[in-house]
Amino acid sequence: MSPLQLCLALSALLFSIGLVGALSRSNTILVLLGIELMLNAANLNFIAFWRYGPHSAAGTGVIFVLFSIAVAAAEAAVGLALVIAVYRHQKNIRLQEANRLKG
Repeated sequence: MSPLQLCLALSALLFSIGLVGALSRSNTILVLLGIELMLNAANLNFIAFWRYGPHSAAGTGVIFVLFSIAVAAAEAAVGLALVIAVYRHQKNIRLQEANRLKG
């Protein structure tokens, strides 16, 4: 296997673990962790295609990853703020009870 194929296989494994974690959990924080794993798998794809692509001298892959990390940090901050707001209101963070957000 080539190094690109190994990187893509690792990325697919990370994405699968994140997807299973995001879809099968009822805890909001664990769902956010699954989404972060999927974003990290996408970052690994960006870096792999940049490194093993035809024009690896240009830093386009690194720029994509930096923007993706910034978006993931903003997503985590907003997601955790929502979790804290729901916890203060309902005293739990289960997704099944989060549909009652009326004050």
